[in-house]
Amino acid sequence: MLPKNSFNIKLLSVVVPAFKQEKTIVRDVKRIISTLGTLGIKYEIIVVVDGMLDGTYKKAFSLQSKKVKVIGYPKNYGKGHAIRYGMLRASGDIIGFIDAGMDIHPAGMNMLLNHMNWYNADIIVGSKLHPASKVEYPLYRTVLSWGYRSLTRILFGFKIRDTQVGLKFFKRRVVRIVLPKLLVKRYAFDIEMLAVSYAYGYKRIYEAPVEINFKGNVITTWKLPNIVYLMVWDTIAVFYRLRILRYYQPSKRKKRSISKNLSFSLSR
Repeated sequence: MLPKNSFNIKLLSVVVPAFKQEKTIVRDVKRIISTLGTLGIKYEIIVVVDGMLDGTYKKAFSLQSKKVKVIGYPKNYGKGHAIRYGMLRASGDIIGFIDAGMDIHPAGMNMLLNHMNWYNADIIVGSKLHPASKVEYPLYRTVLSWGYRSLTRILFGFKIRDTQVGLKFFKRRVVRIVLPKLLVKRYAFDIEMLAVSYAYGYKRIYEAPVEINFKGNVITTWKLPNIVYLMVWDTIAVFYRLRILRYYQPSKRKKRSISKNLSFSLSR
């Protein structure tokens, strides 16, 4: 573990997408605050309430902290939309997200930032398959995770082994350039952002250990087949746009523009 103030981060932004988390959102955010408070860096937490369908927004808004911003919208659009919505409003030079519900222990943020520093990474992703990870996962989730990993490796050739853990950090320049191109609103958001980042030349993507204790979430068992179908469909759509349509690929003119404006992006 690195000593305090050694991350070379001016401001860390952590987006917390939340859907029907009224019972846990206050506890979750307090745990995140407790973890970030030990790092010796400036930070902001952006809670994005993905559909005001219960008391999540009111409970989160009750948190009295200048470091916590609570935003949201009436309709539920999906986790990917919520993360993008929060990232677009983030001010940090490192921007990331962690799922609400705390299946992922927030101490993992420390490990990800350490790894980002060690590897000078563009992107750091939490990984269930890292040798140092501690994971308690039901069998059906393990099987689904293995199947999805196999699919994404075939389609995109990712060297990283686990793309779906809800804890990731990005350098600001990656977010500013890549985020406007993204289309996925729900389950394949992670894959789309990683694939597009890689296509734009941000290839320093590494994995870091996490601690996961799966408690379940608002997704009920009877919805699972439909969710799996939609996730696979979105993933294939990302592949089609990336490899066939070349939708994400910048033109030569755009590449020159990106290069010229990179210093501006980094100054934000």
